[in-house]
Amino acid sequence: MSLLLTGGAVFLNGSFHNMDIAISEGRIVSVSPSLPREGFSVIELHNHLIVPGFVDVHVHLREPGFSYKETVFSGTSAAAAGGYTAVCAMPNLKPVPDSMEHLQVQLDLIRKNAKVRVYPYGAITREERGEALADLAATAPHVAGFSDDGRGVQSREMMRAAMALAKTLDRPIVAHCEDESLLTRGWAVHDGEFARRNGLPVNDPASEWRQVERDLQLVRETGCRYHVCHISTKESVALIRAAKAEGLPISCETGPHYLVLTDEDLLDEGRFKMNPPIRSAADREALIAGLLDGTVDCIATDHAPHSAEEKSKGLRGSLNGIVGLETAFPILYTNLVQTGIVPLETILNALCVNPRKLFGLPGGMIAEGQPADLTVLDINRPHVIDSHTFRSLGRATPFDGWGVSAAVAMTICGGEIVYHDLILIPDKTVSFYQE
Repeated sequence: MSLLLTGGAVFLNGSFHNMDIAISEGRIVSVSPSLPREGFSVIELHNHLIVPGFVDVHVHLREPGFSYKETVFSGTSAAAAGGYTAVCAMPNLKPVPDSMEHLQVQLDLIRKNAKVRVYPYGAITREERGEALADLAATAPHVAGFSDDGRGVQSREMMRAAMALAKTLDRPIVAHCEDESLLTRGWAVHDGEFARRNGLPVNDPASEWRQVERDLQLVRETGCRYHVCHISTKESVALIRAAKAEGLPISCETGPHYLVLTDEDLLDEGRFKMNPPIRSAADREALIAGLLDGTVDCIATDHAPHSAEEKSKGLRGSLNGIVGLETAFPILYTNLVQTGIVPLETILNALCVNPRKLFGLPGGMIAEGQPADLTVLDINRPHVIDSHTFRSLGRATPFDGWGVSAAVAMTICGGEIVYHDLILIPDKTVSFYQE
């Protein structure tokens, strides 16, 4: 398919410019203020923004093994609807991708059913049990990195061995940091005032940052590339900021829910239950500061669908995990950009540019010869988030019913339109972005 996107404000080198984009055979063939239309299917995108396709480096597609929660097809359909052209898929599956034989099951499903690009992670340890290393050498050529997401690697010696081997294989360790010895059995929420008022068992923030602290020392010893999943605490931000200043090869992500919510926003419903939990206002402020100063590299949703029954037991009894692919950009734009807290360019770097740089993924630039992986945004589209309309099989989101002011209008992956919801209204303006 040959497409010409015309009239949009295009994100180039950190700012917006009015440009046309010509696409053919899956790649961008030209970017210019005015391009001829002959031979192209023309899409008028006046009043829209065109950015590199979003990348989510932390997504649970649940297949193989848990297809009643999500499938590769439903999860990547949700990703496309959220503006994502690539996702990195976590390994807590059945079978766990801890060997080439087990990983191949997942790769076959991706090849057959994915609507966007999917880069799987291999497990760090066998069956994610933390007792023996997975076959990292075999899976390394086929994975974005190694993770035991869902559990922290409890043994310092095991993590050190994994880092040393990952270093030789030129793959990052992508760590879920959680010291289980510091956790309250059956914890429900962050250790804060909400928990005390409601008599709920708590998750001590030290369970996260103490393991971050341990792993940073191991990075010093091994030189391994290291990425911290879903940081939620002010202490983690401070540790990572200092480690970056030291020059360690580290990066991290946080989620939209940690940037927007605090534990005072919680309701006793499963859609507010995730790991790590929503933290305090001070933690949220530290995460925002980290995003602004570059300590926090990526915004990742930790999209983690469960069945309605599994999420029906309140904060105490529900499984951890919320869905996020279809709400991320509208929530971030409305609550952080439109309010003047975070520049749009910072959000886009965390969604589009930094994830690709850190994980060596293609794309991320709108330029001739680059893959045609693009997201079209409408920043003047007021609507209410309704989980019943999700393409994901999961419905549990703390943002259900929230009013937002922006939407994803189109997603193009490999030159193909994989999602669109265009509403072209002639009297809108993006004069703020015009040169």
